[in-house]
Amino acid sequence: MALSFQVTFDAADPSNLSTFWAAVLHYITQPPPPGFATWEDLAREVGLPEEQLEDIAAIVDPDETGPRLLFLRVPEPKTAKNRVHLDVQATIPGSSPEERRSAVDSEVERIVVLGAVKIADFDEAAGVWTVMNDPEGNEFCVH
Repeated sequence: MALSFQVTFDAADPSNLSTFWAAVLHYITQPPPPGFATWEDLAREVGLPEEQLEDIAAIVDPDETGPRLLFLRVPEPKTAKNRVHLDVQATIPGSSPEERRSAVDSEVERIVVLGAVKIADFDEAAGVWTVMNDPEGNEFCVH
């Protein structure tokens, strides 16, 4: 049996970064557990200090098929290239190289408006993709 998992991001601003990724992936903010109207209510119930309420954020796939993404505040800035990154799928399998490039470019334009930075385009025998940075400099690709 496969194990479930989440992807965790270190972040300077968990709320902002989770909002960005929710928009990119068409995810939603994870609802609080049953019995709590808000995450703040849960945090207070378990004794989390007020000053730490903004130190964590989570988003989930509304269709419950993709992994949960968790964002945790860390004090240090990002200093090196990611060793793991997300690949955002914008293309349809079996489409032509021109159709794939057009789909990637359209998605890249949408994501740039959300706050990402386009780094480089690649058109190779292995596929078509664009490397980008999220608002905190984390690398990811749009395929």
